[in-house]
Amino acid sequence: MEHFGLFLRYISFNLMLIFIFMKGFSIGKKRAKGYSLAMEKKGSVKKGIFYIIISALGFSLMNLFVIKSGDLPMFQKVLFRNGGAMIVALILFFRSGDSFDTKPSDLGLLVLRALFGSVGVFANFYALDHLMISDASILNKLAPFFTLILSSLVLKEKTDWKQYFFVVLAFIGILFVVKPGMHFSESMTASLVGVAGGLGAGAAYTCVRALGKRGMPSSQIVFGFSLISTLIAIPFVIKDHAPMTMASVIYLILASIGATIGQYGVTLAFKEAPSKEISIFDYFTVVFSALWGVLFLGQIPHWSSIIGYVVIFSSAYLMFLYNKKR
Repeated sequence: MEHFGLFLRYISFNLMLIFIFMKGFSIGKKRAKGYSLAMEKKGSVKKGIFYIIISALGFSLMNLFVIKSGDLPMFQKVLFRNGGAMIVALILFFRSGDSFDTKPSDLGLLVLRALFGSVGVFANFYALDHLMISDASILNKLAPFFTLILSSLVLKEKTDWKQYFFVVLAFIGILFVVKPGMHFSESMTASLVGVAGGLGAGAAYTCVRALGKRGMPSSQIVFGFSLISTLIAIPFVIKDHAPMTMASVIYLILASIGATIGQYGVTLAFKEAPSKEISIFDYFTVVFSALWGVLFLGQIPHWSSIIGYVVIFSSAYLMFLYNKKR
């Protein structure tokens, strides 16, 4: 009964978050005759929201299937995840009729996106192997806060004290999830790796937005990332691999499909709309992952982790509202 009560409270918590998100963002009115530029922008934001929620669903399913695949070396899981995505991306790229004609400056940015994205994926998979699915997901979703910091330090974008306050608030939430002690435990190490994954993902999403503005096709962005990350994983798999059951193969194929949906979704989302308009909806990955954890993995988050989720969600939501007013 105690676990059932926790289950109900946790489901209620996730439903409350969904309600807050949807109430906090106006989808816009129906298109009127005349079709102004402002309405075009709202239509683009709608598409961005749709794509990023689909992306969140895809990535959450990837997280679930990676865990269900069993006790395999991390890079072996990554190879399946990115190798499958690479094949799908290559097929869709040729079907789209796009070309590989890329400017040198764009190619360098694409390589950076792939390297940062690879760090994010490797760290996330490590965290998934050692943490609860919801903890690993929330740490990976620190990406928007790292994007803000990097944009300020590297791109010299203007950032005010309120935005820095939201970042500090989010990092306070991290402490509740990581639960630091006097000594490094395996879970604490995995949590710090998960934070590093959020940093990698934040840097990668910044590159995706820049490439989208330059007109690079989504299929080329996804294929470039999948190819480079697959090549990075191959030497590690050759050195350390394990036999796989048919169930493991099926789960990793499903994880690859989920990752492909997630990758295309986030790429299309940030091409359709700026981060400040849609970034909050990326947190649906945590909501979906937490539900899968409760329903399929029997994972009930620790009370301190739930506090951390609320603090990080609140910080992200406040940042979202603040950015929309700017």
